[in-house]
Amino acid sequence: MKKKVICAGHICLDITPKFKSETFNDFSHIFVPGHLTEVGGAAIHTGGSVANTGLAMKLFLEDKADVVLKGIVGDDDFGRLVLNILDNHGASEGMIIDKDASSSYTIALAVPGYDRMFFHNPGPNDTFDSSFITEDDLKSVSLFHFGYPTLMKKMYENDGAETIKLFKKVKAAGCISSLDLTVVDTNSEAAKSDWGYVIKSVLPFVDIFTPSAEEVCYMLDPELLKEWKNKAKGQDVTAVIDIDNEIKPLAQKCLDLGAKIVLLKCGKPGIYCVAADKNKLADISDKLGISGNSWSNFSAFEQSYTPRQLLSGTGAGDTSIAAFLSAIITGRDPENCLRLACAAGCSCLEGYDSLSGLRPFDQLEKRIADGWRKSGKDDL
Repeated sequence: MKKKVICAGHICLDITPKFKSETFNDFSHIFVPGHLTEVGGAAIHTGGSVANTGLAMKLFLEDKADVVLKGIVGDDDFGRLVLNILDNHGASEGMIIDKDASSSYTIALAVPGYDRMFFHNPGPNDTFDSSFITEDDLKSVSLFHFGYPTLMKKMYENDGAETIKLFKKVKAAGCISSLDLTVVDTNSEAAKSDWGYVIKSVLPFVDIFTPSAEEVCYMLDPELLKEWKNKAKGQDVTAVIDIDNEIKPLAQKCLDLGAKIVLLKCGKPGIYCVAADKNKLADISDKLGISGNSWSNFSAFEQSYTPRQLLSGTGAGDTSIAAFLSAIITGRDPENCLRLACAAGCSCLEGYDSLSGLRPFDQLEKRIADGWRKSGKDDL
C-alpha cells in the first residue's frame, strides 16, 4: 500500500526577473530613483513551501507515495496560474480557492553574486488556520509536512496558537509530523509573537524539525544570532557559524524540547542532522518503516556540493527538505538521506526556479558516486 504525504502551508506565485551577471558591479545600481534597469525574461513559477517541497517530493517519490498539496489561492489570474502549474504536475486537487482573495505572489530579485531579495504579498495565506486541515484530510496519512507558519498571519498571531493547535491535531490523528520555518522579518507583524514560546510549545508535537540555523537561532538564542550578524558584517551569517560549538548545541536544544529528528540547514557550508534515541524514534520507525537502530542517536554534518552553475537560490532549502523526507520515506540510511538533501539543494541552485534543476534520486546518487565535488572555502 502506498504511503500518503500531505505538504501544507504557504504557497504563492514567484516572479523572478533574470539579471545578466555582466551588467552589475554594484548591487546599489539596481535601486536608483528614475533609473531603468534592463533585465532579461522573467521566470514565473510556483513558490512557497507547499509548491517547492510538495512538487519536489512528487518528483523524488515518483510512484512510491501519494503526495497531496494543501494550500490556498485566490480566484484571480495569479491563482489560476498557480493552479495551472500544479495541474501540470497532477497536484492541484487538494488546493483551496478563496473567491474573495487576491492570490499571494513574490517578486524575487536573484542578482548573480548577491543574496536574494523579496517583495511579497501574503494574500490568502494569512487566512489559513488549523481548521483548513480536517480529520478526513489526515486519514491514512503517513507524513504531514507544514511550511512557513512564520509568514501566515493566522498561524503566527496569538503566539502561534493555531500552529500549536494544528500539530496537536496531526499527532492525535497518528501522523508523523514535520515542520519548516522562514526567517522572521524583525519589522513584521510576525516579530511580535513570542517565537521562543511557540517553538517550545509546538516541538513536543513535531517529529521532524527542518529549519535553517538562522531561523531557529532567532527563536532560541537571539543573542547568538546578534553575534553572527556582527561577525558577518552584512554578509550571510552562515559564513561565520561554528558547527561544533554553535550549531550542534542548537540542534540538541531542539531535541530536548521534543523533536525526534532535527535537520538544520546551514546554507553554503552544508546541513547538520541529529536524532533522538531508539525509544523516542519508535513511532517514526513503525509508521515510516525506518530503521530505529541506524537512526538512534545519529548525528552528522554533511558538506554542500558545488553546483555546475549558480542561477538562483530560490527553493533550495525547500527542495533539500523534500529530498530528506523522501529519502526517509523510502527507507534510506541516515547518511544517504543527508547526502541526497545536500545534492537536491545544490541541484536546485542550477535553475531559476525550485524544480528545473532537480533530478530523480538515481541520477543524484550516480552524480555523487561519480565524484561530485564538495564545496570548499573558495566556493563559500
